Amino acid sequence: MPQQAQIRVAKGNAFRALHQQSEAFIIPNPWDIGSARLLAHLGFEALATTSAGHAFSLGQQDGTVDREQALEHIATIVAATDLPVSADLENGFGDAPETVAETIRMAAATGLVGGSIEDATGHAEAPIYDIGLAAERIRAAAEAVRALPYPFMLTARCENFLFGRPDLADTIRRLQAYQEAGADVLFAPGLKTPEDIAAVVREVDRPVNVVMGLQGMLMTRAELSELGVKRISVGGALARAAYGAVLRAGREMREHGSFKFANEAVSFRDISAIFAKN
Repeated sequence: MPQQAQIRVAKGNAFRALHQQSEAFIIPNPWDIGSARLLAHLGFEALATTSAGHAFSLGQQDGTVDREQALEHIATIVAATDLPVSADLENGFGDAPETVAETIRMAAATGLVGGSIEDATGHAEAPIYDIGLAAERIRAAAEAVRALPYPFMLTARCENFLFGRPDLADTIRRLQAYQEAGADVLFAPGLKTPEDIAAVVREVDRPVNVVMGLQGMLMTRAELSELGVKRISVGGALARAAYGAVLRAGREMREHGSFKFANEAVSFRDISAIFAKN
């Protein structure tokens, strides 16, 4: 087996194994090469891209980056470290199941060992796909994944709670349909309570991802592990935290003419030492 193929198999197996641990693991979401390398330096075992963080880095809103741009960005994150990487593939960049499958194949070619497909349409008048079409889209993605020559964890996302549809019963029905369609991991961003999270975990038999860093939802890894969660991501929260620091520093300089923000900045020496190791 060629060395590159061996590397992908090893990364795929390592990523799958993380989902089989008794406790949840944290998969942080870098938004560029530098943040990916910093997170690897801290000892995280896998990384995930963030469509929001990437869009913000381009000065754009989430959902406005096209597939070509997204895949180019994903490739830079994959190449930034030796860690397994899963990608936020949004809704697969198209409505048709065939388009979703094509996106999976194209994304896998970057070296990813995981990726998520959501059931949000991107259309305000009908923000969530009909459950039948949504399941067909996941089935097409799963078939593309199974044809890959290495392990790849397919995550299916139900976006109800992010689009003003806080219907837990429908969310669970959708996740169960995506599970039957072949998803390896299930994810319903925006769940608000431990009870809702526990209900999702109880009603499915795939690893469940929960996102932290959203307003009004602060639980620890230990608490989420106790509920049966297997994976914890943070979406665009790290990027938002970084941009929050820039805004606070900018306001301090603009409004007060002072530079106290620099006292909390990482030193030039320290960050240079970290990047020198790559």
